[in-house]
Amino acid sequence: PDWLLSKIPDGVSYDMASLALCGFGPSFGAFDAMGVDAFDTVLITGAGAVGLGAVANATHRGARVIAVESIPYRVERAKMLGAEVVLDPRDTAALATLMALTGGRGVDKALDCSGVPAAQRFCIDATRRKGEVTFVGECSDPVEIRVSPDMIRKGLTIRGSWHYNLSLYPKIMQVIQSSPLAEHLISHTFPMREIQRAFEVSASHQCAKIILHPWE
Repeated sequence: PDWLLSKIPDGVSYDMASLALCGFGPSFGAFDAMGVDAFDTVLITGAGAVGLGAVANATHRGARVIAVESIPYRVERAKMLGAEVVLDPRDTAALATLMALTGGRGVDKALDCSGVPAAQRFCIDATRRKGEVTFVGECSDPVEIRVSPDMIRKGLTIRGSWHYNLSLYPKIMQVIQSSPLAEHLISHTFPMREIQRAFEVSASHQCAKIILHPWE
């Protein structure tokens, strides 16, 4: 519907404006719901395009960022975008390391962008008492959420978030326009005629956000 087509501000390219969708968009809505700010330590699990956008969003808000990712390319890109530490999910000591990094408390807010049940559970375990956890990674597999120890006694707020409310669009554009990190979220651009090559790069995981130009 045409009322969903928000105007791109003057001076913002199509490539940069596209980051308002599955680049900055999902995490922006989640961070707005959780009220992430400069006083928070934020955990982000999964550093694909959405997770990398979350790192840049959290950094822009002034938060301290701890990420979880195993693919070396994305580990380095997460650090480039502002992650202080990137933990390997295959490391059995990852949770203990995170706790040591947070003085034994856990993170204030956690965001799963991977859609992997183990990562979602890691977010729950790694978040401090009365902290907040949000899921944006699509997942149809079950994740263990224990109502009493996780939500009643620990006091966690656990939510799902689907992109963002349209009223937030101007703020997302402000991030895209003002953040020096935004351009680093795009790793590849392809003309539409090379879409097969774009899919191959995406499948390799050696990428951040991939942009297609339908006019080429």
